[in-house]
Parts: sequence; C-alpha cells; structure tokens
Amino acid sequence: MPPTPWSTLTSRSIYENKWMQVREDDAQMPDGRTTIYGVVTLGECVGVLPFVDPEHVIMVRQYRYVFGENHRWEMPTGGMYAGEDPLVAARRELQEEIGHTAGRLEWVSSFYSSKSVCDEKAHLYLGYDLTPAVLPPDDTEFQEIATMPFQRVLEMVYTSEIRDAMTVIAVLHAARLRGR
Repeated sequence: MPPTPWSTLTSRSIYENKWMQVREDDAQMPDGRTTIYGVVTLGECVGVLPFVDPEHVIMVRQYRYVFGENHRWEMPTGGMYAGEDPLVAARRELQEEIGHTAGRLEWVSSFYSSKSVCDEKAHLYLGYDLTPAVLPPDDTEFQEIATMPFQRVLEMVYTSEIRDAMTVIAVLHAARLRGR
C-alpha cells in the first residue's frame, strides 16, 4: 500500500528569479503533525549526448559557478521554456551550445534531479545525424566545445571526472544500448 500523501496547509514564495523559485510550505503529515518544507522550483530541462559518428560525441565545458570548476566536460543541457516540448527544447539546446541540430533524437530517460527538495524533471536523448544549425548561446554561456571518443567519455564517467548527473545517466544508457 502506498504511503499516505501529505497535505499543504499554506505556501509562500521566499525568492525567485528567471531560473528558479524557492517557496516554503506548511505541510501536514499523515500522523497529524505539521512541518515546514522548502521547495525549489526549477521546471524541466533537457540534455542530449550528440554522436558525430558511431565512436565520437561532442562535449562542452564551461565554468560552473556553484562548484567553482571549469575543467569538467558535460553534454549539451539546458532548461525548457514553459509548455515547450522536450524534443523541441533538445534541438534548440544543441543549436545554442554546439551549433548543430540532430536529424534523429532517441529518448533514453526522464528522471527527477532531486527527489526531495527540487521539482526539476530532466529528459535525456541521444542525438544522431548532426547537421550545422546555429542559434545564439544564452547570455550566461561561455563554452569550449570538443569532439571526443565515446570510450574516453565513458571512462571519465567511470572515474567521476564527469560528475554532471544528466551526462552520467545519458552516457551509461548509451553504453548499455551499445552493448558495452
């Protein structure tokens, strides 16, 4: 039998900007007690592992402010606009981040990036049949782009050199589908 849902008694916005909102809820638990619950609303996002050919993928590297790192590779990822179809968002992100679009996108996973405090849902794809198609990058993106052997990227996942959850999950799905 599934656990009994909690009830939201009140909810108030604490902070918001164009990328996120933080709210504080008063929630009633199944036993009648109440608790304060913080929720970070991020919306939905997409990521694409773009294959140039069967053995090579395009990766990006950029400064990640939260961790103060500029040396980790990841696949193209980004937020979705409200009401935007994940496939449309995936193609847009490829154009913005690597200057290509994919003739074929293969869905591999949708997951919650944090099951307890964030409501973000990520949609992951493998991209094939790339063709040049450029859109301007977001105004906060300053990226390095490189084509890498898929096997090298897989090894970077295994050694935790790549730590971005979206990239890790997509690469492991790609390896599974490729029989590695």
